[in-house]
Amino acid sequence: MEDIKLILLDIEGTICEIAFVKSVLCTASYSRLLSQPQQFPYAIRALPTVLSEKWSDPAFAAYRDAFPEAHRESPKALQAHVEDLTARDVKVAYLKNLQGYLWEEGYKSGAYSTPLFPDVVPKLRDWRRRGLELAIYSSGSVFAQKLLFGHVQAESSESGSHKKVEDLTELFGDEAWFDTTNAGLKTEASSYAKIAESLKFKPSTMLFLSDNVKEVDAAIEAGMQSILVDRPGNAAVSEADRSRLQVVTSLDEIEITGQSKK
Repeated sequence: MEDIKLILLDIEGTICEIAFVKSVLCTASYSRLLSQPQQFPYAIRALPTVLSEKWSDPAFAAYRDAFPEAHRESPKALQAHVEDLTARDVKVAYLKNLQGYLWEEGYKSGAYSTPLFPDVVPKLRDWRRRGLELAIYSSGSVFAQKLLFGHVQAESSESGSHKKVEDLTELFGDEAWFDTTNAGLKTEASSYAKIAESLKFKPSTMLFLSDNVKEVDAAIEAGMQSILVDRPGNAAVSEADRSRLQVVTSLDEIEITGQSKK
């Protein structure tokens, strides 16, 4: 890869396992979290505990009061409504906001943290040391992206008794977070052009990394350089796509040379 100045990263299946991101970052279903008690034990008790302990808390009031009046007469009524909405996969703003609150509570409590692939953190830091800019483009909301990168699992300590957490948001600029709301659909070239314009970089100096062939194609159509990342658990990559795209299994396989101006 030549003349790269900025690396734009997808999250799910690229730097983090699909299973974790779908269940925590991008899930639209509280019930889906409940179905995975061993992986996310906090989620089982999150809603009833939060409703019980935070019901009269002024900081929680905005989330509670956003629900229809008939469903916020009591914690039990609100919980029943949440379970009904998620069972029917109904997407409404007040439910999404409550889920964001629950994610934040879970991260802050230390109940869960983000497990990135082993090659990711060292490589991100190496790229920053070399003067490369970093940005994120994910289907998960910007709010969720920042939660994810603000609570990354560090390498295990020698004792292994405590799980350390790192805040990696400082590796990214304040305006380096993109989702489908502020950029557009990830399979459309116009979204990548919009990101390049927003960051004030020439598309040709940007490298987009993703596990999704359609996203890689869209980025290339917009004038970016792009690499398909093939991780364990990802969809199989066809021989046809392997023959026409650059494919890696680790960020360590990516070599960036040359310099370029924005």
